[in-house]
Amino acid sequence: MQTAQTYHNHTHATPADHVQLTYEDRFLRRKVLTLASGTQLLVDLPQTTSLDHGGALITTDKAEIEVRAAREPLLEVTGDSLHRIAWHIGNRHTPCQIEDTRLLIQRDHVMADMLSKIGASTREVVEPFTPEGGAYGHGRTHGHDHSHSHT
Repeated sequence: MQTAQTYHNHTHATPADHVQLTYEDRFLRRKVLTLASGTQLLVDLPQTTSLDHGGALITTDKAEIEVRAAREPLLEVTGDSLHRIAWHIGNRHTPCQIEDTRLLIQRDHVMADMLSKIGASTREVVEPFTPEGGAYGHGRTHGHDHSHSHT
Protein backbone atom coordinates (compact mmCIF):
# COMPACT_ATOMS: atom_id res chain seq x y z
CA MET A 1 0.00 0.00 0.00
CA GLN A 2 1.27 3.47 -0.87
CA THR A 3 1.76 5.98 1.95
CA ALA A 4 1.44 9.77 1.92
CA GLN A 5 3.11 11.71 4.75
CA THR A 6 3.15 15.14 3.10
CA TYR A 7 0.41 17.49 1.89
CA HIS A 8 0.59 20.60 -0.32
CA ASN A 9 -2.36 22.95 -0.87
CA HIS A 10 -1.89 22.69 -4.67
CA THR A 11 -0.48 20.27 -7.22
CA HIS A 12 2.92 20.81 -8.87
CA ALA A 13 2.60 18.31 -11.71
CA THR A 14 -0.01 16.11 -13.35
CA PRO A 15 -1.46 14.04 -10.49
CA ALA A 16 -0.94 10.28 -10.58
CA ASP A 17 -4.49 9.76 -9.23
CA HIS A 18 -7.16 11.57 -7.25
CA VAL A 19 -9.45 11.06 -4.30
CA GLN A 20 -12.87 12.65 -3.76
CA LEU A 21 -13.71 13.52 -0.15
CA THR A 22 -16.52 15.39 1.57
CA TYR A 23 -15.76 18.49 3.62
CA GLU A 24 -15.74 16.46 6.86
CA ASP A 25 -13.59 13.72 5.32
CA ARG A 26 -11.03 16.32 4.17
CA PHE A 27 -10.04 16.90 7.82
CA LEU A 28 -7.70 14.09 8.78
CA ARG A 29 -4.35 12.96 10.09
CA ARG A 30 -4.20 9.21 9.61
CA LYS A 31 -6.60 7.22 7.44
CA VAL A 32 -6.70 4.71 4.59
CA LEU A 33 -8.31 6.26 1.51
CA THR A 34 -9.51 4.58 -1.67
CA LEU A 35 -8.37 6.49 -4.75
CA ALA A 36 -10.34 6.87 -8.00
CA SER A 37 -8.29 4.03 -9.51
CA GLY A 38 -9.31 1.71 -6.65
CA THR A 39 -5.82 1.76 -5.12
CA GLN A 40 -5.62 2.24 -1.37
CA LEU A 41 -3.48 5.00 0.12
CA LEU A 42 -2.45 5.27 3.77
CA VAL A 43 -2.41 8.94 4.74
CA ASP A 44 -0.14 9.43 7.75
CA LEU A 45 0.37 13.17 8.23
CA PRO A 46 2.35 14.64 11.15
CA GLN A 47 -0.74 16.51 12.40
CA THR A 48 -4.46 16.76 11.67
CA THR A 49 -4.78 18.73 8.45
CA SER A 50 -7.58 20.37 6.49
CA LEU A 51 -7.17 19.20 2.89
CA ASP A 52 -8.29 21.73 0.28
CA HIS A 53 -10.00 21.01 -3.02
CA GLY A 54 -7.12 21.00 -5.50
CA GLY A 55 -4.52 20.10 -2.88
CA ALA A 56 -2.12 17.18 -3.21
CA LEU A 57 -1.12 14.30 -0.97
CA ILE A 58 2.48 13.41 -1.75
CA THR A 59 3.35 9.72 -1.60
CA THR A 60 6.67 8.42 -0.34
CA ASP A 61 7.66 7.82 -3.99
CA LYS A 62 6.85 11.52 -4.76
CA ALA A 63 3.61 10.86 -6.71
CA GLU A 64 0.92 13.53 -6.26
CA ILE A 65 -2.61 12.46 -5.42
CA GLU A 66 -5.05 15.29 -6.08
CA VAL A 67 -7.74 15.99 -3.47
CA ARG A 68 -11.16 16.84 -4.90
CA ALA A 69 -14.28 18.00 -3.10
CA ALA A 70 -16.96 15.31 -3.34
CA ARG A 71 -20.61 16.07 -3.99
CA GLU A 72 -22.56 16.17 -0.74
CA PRO A 73 -25.97 17.29 0.57
CA LEU A 74 -26.01 21.07 1.06
CA LEU A 75 -28.38 24.00 1.50
CA GLU A 76 -28.28 26.71 -1.14
CA VAL A 77 -29.11 30.02 0.52
CA THR A 78 -30.35 33.05 -1.41
CA GLY A 79 -32.03 36.32 -0.51
CA ASP A 80 -32.13 40.06 -1.06
CA SER A 81 -29.58 40.88 1.66
CA LEU A 82 -27.01 38.16 1.06
CA HIS A 83 -24.34 40.05 3.04
CA ARG A 84 -26.65 40.21 6.08
CA ILE A 85 -27.56 36.51 5.70
CA ALA A 86 -23.85 35.64 5.48
CA TRP A 87 -23.24 37.56 8.71
CA HIS A 88 -25.88 35.46 10.53
CA ILE A 89 -24.37 32.23 9.20
CA GLY A 90 -20.87 33.34 10.23
CA ASN A 91 -22.14 34.40 13.65
CA ARG A 92 -22.99 30.73 14.22
CA HIS A 93 -19.47 29.61 13.17
CA THR A 94 -20.99 27.62 10.32
CA PRO A 95 -18.75 26.72 7.36
CA CYS A 96 -20.03 28.64 4.32
CA GLN A 97 -19.16 28.72 0.64
CA ILE A 98 -19.68 32.31 -0.52
CA GLU A 99 -20.57 33.04 -4.13
CA ASP A 100 -21.87 36.19 -5.86
CA THR A 101 -25.53 35.16 -5.88
CA ARG A 102 -25.78 32.44 -3.26
CA LEU A 103 -24.28 30.83 -0.18
CA LEU A 104 -23.83 27.10 0.42
CA ILE A 105 -23.87 25.48 3.86
CA GLN A 106 -24.17 21.93 5.13
CA ARG A 107 -27.76 20.78 5.56
CA ASP A 108 -29.09 21.61 8.99
CA HIS A 109 -32.80 22.00 9.77
CA VAL A 110 -32.11 24.40 12.64
CA MET A 111 -30.08 26.70 10.36
CA ALA A 112 -32.75 26.41 7.63
CA ASP A 113 -35.42 27.51 10.11
CA MET A 114 -33.32 30.45 11.35
CA LEU A 115 -32.56 31.52 7.78
CA SER A 116 -36.23 31.48 6.79
CA LYS A 117 -37.01 33.70 9.80
CA ILE A 118 -34.58 36.35 8.55
CA GLY A 119 -35.97 36.28 5.00
CA ALA A 120 -33.59 33.89 3.27
CA SER A 121 -34.68 31.19 0.87
CA THR A 122 -33.12 27.74 1.04
CA ARG A 123 -33.06 24.85 -1.41
CA GLU A 124 -31.54 21.41 -0.95
CA VAL A 125 -28.74 20.70 -3.47
CA VAL A 126 -26.01 18.08 -3.89
CA GLU A 127 -22.71 19.69 -4.92
CA PRO A 128 -19.02 19.83 -3.98
CA PHE A 129 -18.51 21.96 -0.84
CA THR A 130 -15.54 24.31 -0.64
CA PRO A 131 -16.26 26.78 2.17
CA GLU A 132 -14.16 29.80 3.03
CA GLY A 133 -11.13 29.17 5.23
CA GLY A 134 -10.51 30.50 8.71
CA ALA A 135 -9.97 34.09 9.80
CA TYR A 136 -6.73 34.41 7.85
CA GLY A 137 -7.87 32.58 4.70
CA HIS A 138 -6.81 29.06 5.66
CA GLY A 139 -7.82 26.37 8.08
CA ARG A 140 -11.30 25.53 9.21
CA THR A 141 -14.23 27.25 10.76
CA HIS A 142 -15.56 25.17 13.62
CA GLY A 143 -18.58 25.33 15.86
CA HIS A 144 -18.25 27.44 18.97
CA ASP A 145 -18.04 24.49 21.41
CA HIS A 146 -14.37 24.19 22.37
CA SER A 147 -14.70 22.39 25.70
CA HIS A 148 -14.43 25.30 28.07
CA SER A 149 -16.65 27.90 29.64
CA HIS A 150 -16.56 31.64 28.99
CA THR A 151 -17.54 32.47 32.58
